[in-house]
Amino acid sequence: MSNVLPGPQRPTSSAPPRPVSSALLAATALLCSAAAPAAAARPAALLPTVTVDPARPRTARPRPAVNHQTHTPATRPAEPAARKDTAPAAASRTLPAQAAFDRGLSSSDSAGLVGDLPGGTTWGAGGVSSLPAINGMGADRLQVAINSMLISPACPNEMNPPLSFVNPAMIAKMRAYLGIGPVSVGGDYIGSRIDVTTAPPAFAATDGWMASTRLSSFFRSNGNAYGVDATATVANRDTSVTYAGGWVRSGNYKAGDGTTVKSTLYETQNHAISISRRSFGNLFTFQVGGQFIPYQGYVNQYMDMVYNRGLFANGRYEGTFDWGSLEASAFVHQIRHTMGFIAPDKIATMPMDTKGLDGGYAIKATVPLSGADLLRVGNELAMNRLDDWWNPVAGSMMMGPNSFININGGQRNRVGTFIEWERRWDRQWTSIVGLRNDVVWMNTGNVAGYNAMMYGADAAAFNAADRARTDVHLDGSALVRYEPDAISQFELGFARKTRSPNLYERYAWSTNTMAMQMIGWFGDGNGYVGNLDLKPEKAHTVSFTAGWHDPAERLWDIKITPYASYVQDYIDVDRCKTASCLASNPANLTASTGFVYLQFANHDATLYGVNVEGRLTIWDDLSYGQGQIRGLIGYVRGRRTDGVDLYHMMPVNAKLALDHHLGGWTNSVELQLVGAKDVVSHVRNELTTPSYALVNLRTGYQWQHVRLDLGVDNLFNRTYYLPLGGADLVDYKVVSMMGSSAAYGYSVKGPGRSLNARLSVSF
Repeated sequence: MSNVLPGPQRPTSSAPPRPVSSALLAATALLCSAAAPAAAARPAALLPTVTVDPARPRTARPRPAVNHQTHTPATRPAEPAARKDTAPAAASRTLPAQAAFDRGLSSSDSAGLVGDLPGGTTWGAGGVSSLPAINGMGADRLQVAINSMLISPACPNEMNPPLSFVNPAMIAKMRAYLGIGPVSVGGDYIGSRIDVTTAPPAFAATDGWMASTRLSSFFRSNGNAYGVDATATVANRDTSVTYAGGWVRSGNYKAGDGTTVKSTLYETQNHAISISRRSFGNLFTFQVGGQFIPYQGYVNQYMDMVYNRGLFANGRYEGTFDWGSLEASAFVHQIRHTMGFIAPDKIATMPMDTKGLDGGYAIKATVPLSGADLLRVGNELAMNRLDDWWNPVAGSMMMGPNSFININGGQRNRVGTFIEWERRWDRQWTSIVGLRNDVVWMNTGNVAGYNAMMYGADAAAFNAADRARTDVHLDGSALVRYEPDAISQFELGFARKTRSPNLYERYAWSTNTMAMQMIGWFGDGNGYVGNLDLKPEKAHTVSFTAGWHDPAERLWDIKITPYASYVQDYIDVDRCKTASCLASNPANLTASTGFVYLQFANHDATLYGVNVEGRLTIWDDLSYGQGQIRGLIGYVRGRRTDGVDLYHMMPVNAKLALDHHLGGWTNSVELQLVGAKDVVSHVRNELTTPSYALVNLRTGYQWQHVRLDLGVDNLFNRTYYLPLGGADLVDYKVVSMMGSSAAYGYSVKGPGRSLNARLSVSF
């Protein structure tokens, strides 16, 4: 398959062409430009910023700023079918298209955008496949929807997470519900919910057909990464067709000390075509697309991705009626995935294949009960099918003569129903209260090992067990916001949320050393086995936000959000006690160093922390433009009730930036600070990492149809270690008579200095 089709870039203003619509979209993309009327015509900040859903106005909303960054034709975004969900600001944050596009200058990993959210970070994985984490909860504890599609893991290492199926430039909006999302948002997760929208419909403001296109090409010196993005829209008053996609290729990156970090290369392309039509208050959208990744290296896994193909189709409907509004969506998503080894960094033979299929629907009705009350009711279905098999290796006694059947016809189905009541009690008080029920059914077929001698006992025990499981979730959420005056707001939320195990947590069955090392998305080098007796996780979360801002919400704001969660039956791990595990490592139960073998197990746990976010306009005039400081500070601590610290807790960290805008010119200086990671999970022998500080620079200039962006990441070429990057399993080896193996004790180094450039053309 050739690497073709430059992937489209989601233009900031490809959709909005008539003046009013353009201004509205620009106001969403420009957090800083609302600081004063003089800033109205200035372009967005070059570094991504968090745009918080604004509070409901008490008086007329300030005039939106106009974004002159990108030329666009006379099209306008689709008008909403009805009043949308309005979760209190403490419950959600929104990153606009411009933030995603700006992120694409330095990275093609869409999950990296989560780092611009309060409490957000990522678990290290492949170059475009990091796993997002918010407030200490990552991977499957977060639920990510791409255009309403829920994509399940289709790899024992979760090499194809949902955000890997979109390039940053394809993202029109990323909205995150930070732990206290209303029940109408979704079920079967205990952390945060992330909704990503690509290619929203845009329609012409005048008769006839209008077209808009944006093409971008970029280069990053570290890893010699290069690629293209593109977006194209053709629309009239009631029909819109949009293409969005991108392609990128990168080699291994270098750390600040000049050493090459092996198995960090990748190539990927994503494409999507959407067709939308509106008529008499109804909006219909149908989208098809796909992904192809021919290779992606993983420095913290024993294997690499050597093939990944995804195909999908989804449809969405929004309608307005006399009684209220109706939203409905349906999707199907197919993944075909293969793990192997990418030479010369990894040389071996052991094919591992996975085939996954997801499908489902969601339907939600919003009914105004009065001028102050809204009722939401809905139902959704999510189905997942999975086959995971490892073909035999010719001439190998350990990996032959038969195929290893890891998951055989795995099924995970969920039906969820909710009811939710939103009320505006008066000018100061708003509340959202809801209840939700989800039922999860799971099962899988018989399994088999490469041969009976080494794998027969585990397979026979698994096949003889009753593998069908049914979990019933009973969840609820309550959020209240109090706005006593024009400069302050206070928000309190509580939620009970439940998540059932994924197919690998329950059904990975072999305690053979090699097989266990192939399971696990944690990047720690340890081996994992499933547990049929796992119970669902049940999280009880409380969050409080105190916020202050200037009366016009233009010059400054600050928010402080402490939170805490008590999780019953948190799915963590215990040291594996089986004879096979102890035969492989006699010190497995007590070892305080080295790689160990683990079994998933339930433990009660607590997580707590605080996030601080703010911005301040420090100057604003016609001669010197606008200058604004913005920042995020996050702290989280996670611990089991038996005293064991939780895995992958981000140390205290902060982002501080100075953004400057003058005419078509934008500049940003960002300082990233990360504390030492010395609180680690001893049951996994997790590695510690030292503190570090990085400086990133951005500058850009916008002409009428052309924009040039330049940037420097890690300006001072610092050598540092990724606190959530896991263990480096490739660059350090132990050599023995049996061959070489990964050495324990080495964290993954972060990228050194990179010079980045991007040229964008709009027409």
